[in-house]
Amino acid sequence: MKIPEPPFEKSDYIISVSADPAQHAGTGDMWPQTWAADDALYAGAGDNNPGQGEGTGFRGMPHWSPMNLWRVRDNPNPNVTPELVHNLPVDPKIFCQRPRVERENGIKPAGLLSIQGVLYMAVENLTSVDQPEHPSFNRQENINGWIITSRNFGKTWNLTATPQDYFTDRLSSPHFVQYGQDYKGAPDRYVYAIFPGAIDGGSYWDDGDYLLLGRVPIDDILRRDRWEFWTGLDEAANPQWHADDVLARPVFCYPSFTAENHIAWNPGLKRFIMGNAGFYGLDGKPLPYHNEPRGKYKSQLTVYEAPNLWGPWRLFYRVDDWGTGNYQPSFPTKWMSQDGREMIMLSSGRSENYNFTTERLHLTLKKS
Repeated sequence: MKIPEPPFEKSDYIISVSADPAQHAGTGDMWPQTWAADDALYAGAGDNNPGQGEGTGFRGMPHWSPMNLWRVRDNPNPNVTPELVHNLPVDPKIFCQRPRVERENGIKPAGLLSIQGVLYMAVENLTSVDQPEHPSFNRQENINGWIITSRNFGKTWNLTATPQDYFTDRLSSPHFVQYGQDYKGAPDRYVYAIFPGAIDGGSYWDDGDYLLLGRVPIDDILRRDRWEFWTGLDEAANPQWHADDVLARPVFCYPSFTAENHIAWNPGLKRFIMGNAGFYGLDGKPLPYHNEPRGKYKSQLTVYEAPNLWGPWRLFYRVDDWGTGNYQPSFPTKWMSQDGREMIMLSSGRSENYNFTTERLHLTLKKS
């Protein structure tokens, strides 16, 4: 079997990684997470329509919504004890009726962030997995994204905090950058998010091409006109921003293998951490997850560190055969050790999909 080669330099800071056995709980996928003001970790789950044979949740509890919110009060040691907070009333008959959106289950959580006790969840609309627009590659496309909010830790939600077309095209899948509990570790008064895009101008659930970086003042998250996007560095290496996303330039590029990634700041290491999972076939070429026959593709996990959100991103952990249904790695800041050398990776899948999967990583740094 041929294996795709990530086009990134190896880290000269994190020189090795060992991983404990993975732990699994319940079903559902995506699991965008954030460390909230009440000291709990909150995570969103998708694909939870009743009667699908999946999405039955932690400890076998039934779900009655395509999306819901979970709370985890404890650190995985080694297991977790999550609680169902709320089945979000995102009725597909209301929220999945836009052109090209899959009518029954075309909605998933993309990003989650806690700021000043308020939960902001970015939500995306997707096409069905059988797309006539992309018959040879069969990627599930993101059509639009918006933000919903909760002021009582997920018990109730404002599902129309922004319009459904708040983000479109290559901005359709927003993923908030994590800066510690309730965003208190942020270096400035901005919220940052990354957006998976593709060279054709679209956004895809998996096997895209690059990531864009956006920011907005903390007090203006729900104002689209206040968002701006990274366009590069000036001669003094200062980041440049512009309100026109057409001018945005990628901060990460792994052609045909870039996923819907998540970034977290590790204060112990003073580095941003990001995981990526791309699917490929026996020939080493990209083969997105929903292609048939199942089991003829693999998931490649790669994990990166960078001193800045715009990079340079350097590879420090790689698993070329990460199972056939594994994706969406993230690194909860609540579960990072004080020195940053132990992190817990949360992901969907691990040998089989629709698992809330945790795996403790132990990092070895270069001696100074």
